[in-house]
Amino acid sequence: MTRVLIVDDQVLIRAGLAALIAAAPELEVVGQAADGVEAVALAAGTRPDVVLMDIRMPGLDGISATEQILREVRCAVLILTTFDVDQYVYAALRAGASGFLLKESPPERLLAAIHTVAAGEMLFAPTVTRRLVEAYAYHQRPVVDIPLDLRELTARELDVLRLVARGMTNAEIGKHLSVSEATVKTHLNRSMAKLNLSSRAQAVVIAYESGLVTPQRASPGPSDG
Repeated sequence: MTRVLIVDDQVLIRAGLAALIAAAPELEVVGQAADGVEAVALAAGTRPDVVLMDIRMPGLDGISATEQILREVRCAVLILTTFDVDQYVYAALRAGASGFLLKESPPERLLAAIHTVAAGEMLFAPTVTRRLVEAYAYHQRPVVDIPLDLRELTARELDVLRLVARGMTNAEIGKHLSVSEATVKTHLNRSMAKLNLSSRAQAVVIAYESGLVTPQRASPGPSDG
């Protein structure tokens, strides 16, 4: 069973999500929280596999609650919100969330998203994450020196982190570096442990914000409208 904690300040939304999840096979609701503070406490007590997290709540918001939960509990956080704004997506990724979903999404999409993040995968495709992070990192002041934390990584770990930030999958990185996919995963996991990161998305954000990877303004393509 995948254990799910629901966090939302609206009681009707919490009740609706709880009913939907309780009716789904292999999913179990282990708690409901009305704000970020309660969410942090419940996460510590129930140790869920997935946290469905609202963004805008009184007191401690969803982004701050996500950061606190992931420092203490090994789980996936799926952000649910009515606000389809890039800044929220970026903040969620930076905090360590594994995905971002609008509350207007159909029930089957939400259930599929829960299973996706519970399996340790990101809800966003790697290229989507890269483009989003580049869009925000482009406007930040360039970083000249690599932070001390990154200096703890080996040369090969830095290579893998660069390629992850460029939107490549583990299989693609392995082919590029002429190593196995398992070796790539080992290097990435070691890098994330050294940097105290909880998700692949966070690794992408750190690579850009540290200056390890330089964002580039991409020209609009034929499919960009």
